[in-house]
Amino acid sequence: MGAVGILSWLLLLQTVPWAAGARPCSPKYFGRDSMVCVCNATYCDTLDPLVLPAPGTYVKYESSKAGKRLERSQGSFQRSLHTPGIEYNLIRIPMACSDFSVRPYSYDDVPHDYELTHFRLAEEDVKMKIPLLHRASAMSRRPLSLFASPWTSPGWMKSNGDVRGKGTLKGQAGDKYHKTWANYFIKFLDEYAKHNVTFWAVTVQNEPLAALLTPPQFPTIAFTAAKQRDFVVQDLGPALARSPHRTRIIILDDQRIHLPHWAKVVLGNATAARYVAGMGVHWYLDSIVPARCSLEATHKLFPGHFLLYTEACSGFLTFRFSVSLGCWERGNHYSHSILQVLNHFVAGWTDWNLALDLEGGPNWVKNYVDSPVIVDSSKDIFYKQPMFYHLGHFSKFIPEGSRRVGLHSSCRRLICQLEHVAVLRPDGALVLVVLNRLGWDVPFAIQDPAVGFIETVAPASSIQTYLWRQQ
Repeated sequence: MGAVGILSWLLLLQTVPWAAGARPCSPKYFGRDSMVCVCNATYCDTLDPLVLPAPGTYVKYESSKAGKRLERSQGSFQRSLHTPGIEYNLIRIPMACSDFSVRPYSYDDVPHDYELTHFRLAEEDVKMKIPLLHRASAMSRRPLSLFASPWTSPGWMKSNGDVRGKGTLKGQAGDKYHKTWANYFIKFLDEYAKHNVTFWAVTVQNEPLAALLTPPQFPTIAFTAAKQRDFVVQDLGPALARSPHRTRIIILDDQRIHLPHWAKVVLGNATAARYVAGMGVHWYLDSIVPARCSLEATHKLFPGHFLLYTEACSGFLTFRFSVSLGCWERGNHYSHSILQVLNHFVAGWTDWNLALDLEGGPNWVKNYVDSPVIVDSSKDIFYKQPMFYHLGHFSKFIPEGSRRVGLHSSCRRLICQLEHVAVLRPDGALVLVVLNRLGWDVPFAIQDPAVGFIETVAPASSIQTYLWRQQ
């Protein structure tokens, strides 16, 4: 697998001058088994700085439905990396509005402005997104990897004449509408660069086949694979190549049911393949098609182009309980997905909304969902959900540049029902993440020929991260 650029959370959760050292979760229960960790302006749980264990020893971090949250222990089988939080650093930024905006808008609503002379960032960018990104960057030990996704062009470029609804881009690749839309990307990158914010990548379009899942008023531009290929070849690829930006292009940004077909159509064109760095995947329809038939098949066809999960969330398409405070099963769903896709050549995994309100918004099309952090602004507190800690079992311990390594699993007793991934970090440490979704404890053993053998247990409904160095 290529470099694993996944996760490194800081989420602006540590904006007050707390003392160094671990602090335990302040639990609050929403039912017998549904627990969140409560945070406010003066207190929030956090971890000790990550310390790699001495050769011959290991460190284990464990979260469980029973109430543990990244609880640390160590055993037999120092270098301090002073970084609090769970170090999530892969962040997606909408270009203008998305469904999770408070209103529909674009950056240039003046009809026929093909030169984009009226292009302006919105108040949401200047007063909220950019200042938050600056604060996050200042707090993060790891660089933030930002990628941007457009939901819609200005209405006057679309067939339906509105940023809302499922229109297509007017005209065809290479014409004035497509050239203007490509230059809109460059203008966006230019304006953010003026504020010292740069983007690692852009996706060509969020969910170009969005009619499968989204409300009719949802902001989108519909693309087929062939039309996206032609737009990349004739418009977006050349525009980015001429620009001063070293921003990469990600295609698809939609469900994996479209793979490997979408990749064959776009990357089968040699010119498009030179412009494109990788493929973005959403998780909502993963159960329909196996990872082997979609992700692995695509990797085998195009091993030089990365696969990246660019959006995931729980609570979608539910008529009740979009937000389910303390729900352990939703955290399980995150870890199950991450483990599955990392084992099928995916290089990273991105949560959709890092923080939402108690309703699962704001969202102007009322497409409410759940989130790892839920904010109760009326009480000036926020809840760190099980999803947050499940993310942390990966983000905290698997930095960019890590590589998945081979792992042989014997099938004695129930070991085969444990889900896992093994990763080699750039600093030479090994990481093993083990997920037990069963309702009972599962004993198992870890053997590293370079270090030795340990016997351990995966408790019922738990996730563990093991970290050790070889001799």
